[in-house]
Amino acid sequence: MHNSTRRRRLRPFTTVVIAIAAAFIAVPASAQQDMQALYENMQAVFGLELGGRPDWDTVDVTIHHVAGSVYQIRGEGGNLGMSVGDDGIILIDDQFAPLSEKIMAAIRSVSDAPIRFLINTHVHDDHVGGNANFAAMGATIFAHDRVRVRMMQGIRGNPPSPPEAWPVVTFSDPISLHFNGEEIRVFPVPPAHTDGDIYVHFTGSNVLHLGDAFRTTGYPNIDTGNGGTLQGTLDALQIAIDLAGPETLLIPGHGVVSRRDAAIELRDITIEVTDRLRPLVAQGMSFEDVVAGRPTADLDPRWGRRLDRFLPAIYLALTNGD
Repeated sequence: MHNSTRRRRLRPFTTVVIAIAAAFIAVPASAQQDMQALYENMQAVFGLELGGRPDWDTVDVTIHHVAGSVYQIRGEGGNLGMSVGDDGIILIDDQFAPLSEKIMAAIRSVSDAPIRFLINTHVHDDHVGGNANFAAMGATIFAHDRVRVRMMQGIRGNPPSPPEAWPVVTFSDPISLHFNGEEIRVFPVPPAHTDGDIYVHFTGSNVLHLGDAFRTTGYPNIDTGNGGTLQGTLDALQIAIDLAGPETLLIPGHGVVSRRDAAIELRDITIEVTDRLRPLVAQGMSFEDVVAGRPTADLDPRWGRRLDRFLPAIYLALTNGD
């Protein structure tokens, strides 16, 4: 299918903006719990065992220059972003608490400046797990309104995060930070990976940090249990595609720094799999039967990671008429 055809299947950008506001209306806790239970039951069809945490002592944390003032930090969990300059440091995400010292050592290999702001791209613990540690160092934490709400409630059956880890500046509208010689635009996107996803656009450096709404490690990871949606994933990817120029560098939540073509490829494979499932759902097939039929068998060698989250999200969207 040609890209022009694929693009026509997406909502117009103006509709996306309206949908963002509507999507952030508070969802009752009981409805969230029902969705989480349904989602977990669908994941159980795959029979996967939950992986444990690594031995933190064996994790290597490395730092790499991306462009302009922007660096990427890699370790265990989501990719961190960092702006470094005369105004100090802005950190994007912070992985797990046990890695905070290693992350600081990587930061200090580049700059001795204070970490003034910490921006969370969404609520998962491999992106916010170090919040309390960096707050204790003086960083002011920014995040989407929904991130703070979910941290206060706890996710995936876990207790709430400690108050010192909660974001203190929250938003549901775009904000700008004028920092290190450039405008850094921080803005919500439609519920994609979760319902608290944001993008960070370093306009002068020509770099986008996209959090887990974009990844290069496999299929989109749509966490329906925490508000992620299929249509939001398509819309968020389209926003990244529209913003990125030919030289723009994209920092994914997981994977390698990429360019616009990688976001187009991820959008297109999402549409392809949705098109494959659509007639199966229309026939009334159960989710178990859909999985047993292996409709993505030819794609899985390249994309198969997180199929246990990807297929449930598509099936739920299609059964709900999306």
